[in-house]
Amino acid sequence: MERPKTVSPEDIHAAIARLAAAIAGNRRKGERLLLLGIANGGIILAQRLAGLLGARVGILDISFHRDDIGRHPIPKEFTPTLLPVDIAGASVILVDDVLFTGRTIKAALDELFDHGRPARVELAVLVDRGGRRLPISADYAGLRLAARPDEKIIVNLDKEAPNRDKITVTNSK
Repeated sequence: MERPKTVSPEDIHAAIARLAAAIAGNRRKGERLLLLGIANGGIILAQRLAGLLGARVGILDISFHRDDIGRHPIPKEFTPTLLPVDIAGASVILVDDVLFTGRTIKAALDELFDHGRPARVELAVLVDRGGRRLPISADYAGLRLAARPDEKIIVNLDKEAPNRDKITVTNSK
């Protein structure tokens, strides 16, 4: 049996710093920036990025826009959408831990536009694993990890102890 591959906390923190720097380098003066963490995987990443960027942060729940809700019911750790400001005219960055097929991002866009019309929407992810099934790509990606279709990328960002952050690539079966 193959051992899972892991990414160290140091490499994760460097990837988050690169994300923040790339986002900061692409901002316009006076722009209203809002980072929205896609529940649940993108929340801690969005909070960390917002701390580095001095930006507002919110939460976007996509549960009711998922196309697989019959197979994957709303999780017990349900986190409702929380928008700290009006999104109309704002520059919004959707933040998630892993970008795979693109279906989560499509659901996030549906949820976002239920709340208004931002001036611009971008996507920042910690890990881009490839394998898209929709024409969606990240504007900002901290890491690019190749994974086979039978593998799963598990991101654990520890809110209380970042030194315990870990990314694991493992068999999904």
